[in-house]
Amino acid sequence: MTYDEQLTAIKDFSFQKMSGDATGHNFDHIQRVIKTAQRILKEEPADPLITLAAAYLHDVADDKLVSDPAALEQEIKQFLHSIDFSEEQVNEVLYITHNLSFSKSLSKNPPKLSLAGQIVQDSDRLDAIGAIGITRAVYYGGAHSETIYDPNIQPREKMNKAEYRNLNNETIINHFYEKLLKLTAMMNTPTAKKIAEKRHQYMLDFLDEFKAEWDAEK
Repeated sequence: MTYDEQLTAIKDFSFQKMSGDATGHNFDHIQRVIKTAQRILKEEPADPLITLAAAYLHDVADDKLVSDPAALEQEIKQFLHSIDFSEEQVNEVLYITHNLSFSKSLSKNPPKLSLAGQIVQDSDRLDAIGAIGITRAVYYGGAHSETIYDPNIQPREKMNKAEYRNLNNETIINHFYEKLLKLTAMMNTPTAKKIAEKRHQYMLDFLDEFKAEWDAEK
């Protein structure tokens, strides 16, 4: 298969798997991640096929979204082989998709990603901050019946993955302090760092406005 045929097939596979998501990880999110990855690829010499394949597939087997991520990873592997990916290419894509999430960074020895993986990770994280990130945080929290805000509940620090994934101890606003406001400093590429600065400030402004309105100051 040609490069364009492979990407079209991967796009269709991703749409099939993600179009029904109701937590802010649907195909609209995937398409934004793709566009950002393409933007970063103009500045960074990573393999475009590996980068865009991983970007399209990065949420398909996410363990916070599916009940059997191992089965989905196996399905991805078989699919990529069917469109002429080599074993090496398949392994690189799966390594990226398996290791780019924020929860992986909470381990004592966070995985190291290739440049392709760093671009996908940056693109995914950029979609978690700014105006879109605020909307997705509220959407995800609502899907899981989270409390919007409780000033008596303090943001959690030094969490492991299990603690981070325990939504019973989180509020939507605290999620900004526990994750979203940390992402700008965690960007890998110069392009992503520049994009993140404006989006980071937008979140800070939003939180100031939110708390002022919560306290009826405005």
